[in-house]
Amino acid sequence: METIAEKTAKKLNGFFMLFVVIAGFIFEAYLLVQGIKTEEAWILWIFIPLLVILFIFFGGFTIIQPNDSRVLILFGKYIGTIRDSGFWWVNPFTEKKKVSLRIHNFNSEKIKVNDLHGNPIEIAAVIVWRVVDSARAIFDVQNYEQFVAIQSETAIRGLASDYAYDSSEDEKHSLRGNTQEISEELKKQVQTRLSIAGVEIIESRISHLAYAPEIAQAMLRRQQAQAVVAARTKIVEGAVGMVEMALKALSEQHIVALDEDKKATMVNNLLVALVSETQAQPVINTGTLYQ
Repeated sequence: METIAEKTAKKLNGFFMLFVVIAGFIFEAYLLVQGIKTEEAWILWIFIPLLVILFIFFGGFTIIQPNDSRVLILFGKYIGTIRDSGFWWVNPFTEKKKVSLRIHNFNSEKIKVNDLHGNPIEIAAVIVWRVVDSARAIFDVQNYEQFVAIQSETAIRGLASDYAYDSSEDEKHSLRGNTQEISEELKKQVQTRLSIAGVEIIESRISHLAYAPEIAQAMLRRQQAQAVVAARTKIVEGAVGMVEMALKALSEQHIVALDEDKKATMVNNLLVALVSETQAQPVINTGTLYQ
């Protein structure tokens, strides 16, 4: 495939050429008047060709808006791109294709795909892009806007299947837990696919992420169970630390001497009081520790 890179096209100031064309029509009017007065036939040989040329020249005028461009094609050959805004005149036989250099947003539809674990999820993303090489956008792909949409959705599908929806002990990154890293990875994948079209990806981010409706309730219960287990784990870890601290303080300050059985009983009571979901009811021992 022939590779075409953008280059600057030759152009003339549109106002100067407009002045030339107007001057030409004034000269044409003068020739017409002289031909009528003198009835000289040779004047027609100048008047008619010049009139045709002046009308052809009108096809060379073009107006370029800011952040806009025109790709010029002369008889099937790319001759350059005009990026400078203003009023210009170019070869009137060139075909002028408009390419916007403005920033575009592509908001994908919700895509249903399986994540790394095979769970069906719904995902959508926003891709912010712009054309940086107008020649490649026109000549290397059939329709660069449609190409951006298709390749972006393909990259989103590939990314979703490479990561799990939620992280587990064996995984460092997940779609839900590492949004910044996932957005950067999505940007890299989309940029790799769209470089051929002369498109630059400015930003990409996930706009929608959820389990598919058929498993949403089951996954919600799973997340709730995981949250309960994690919370109870933290509570037990804290309770063990507090018991250890209490036994250490009693031993170091010589408040009371406890044998192994009494330590076990004290540990049991403290853990029940600290870990229990209901408020513990204190029991006062009015005798000795061994009664």
